[in-house]
Amino acid sequence: MPNIKSAIKRVKTNEKRRALNASQKSSLRTAVKAADQAILSTDVENAKSALALATKKLDKAVTKGLIHKNAAARKKSRLTKKVNALSAQA
Repeated sequence: MPNIKSAIKRVKTNEKRRALNASQKSSLRTAVKAADQAILSTDVENAKSALALATKKLDKAVTKGLIHKNAAARKKSRLTKKVNALSAQA
């Protein structure tokens, strides 16, 4: 355990940030999984709305520094491709 005041504050701050980041990352994963489930259920409207939410969460995660921008772009691209294929099929 640190003795110096600034180090004590840093430990507290790091713990708060870690908890917040974990929560946001979990929410992001949930949104992406929901979009995948909507695609698998072949419900076009539901898939489009889930894609919009997942895209929003991915963009927000990039601005917060949770994931790399290329990783977000890759995930958005793959989800969009699946939704477009579903739309074309329907």
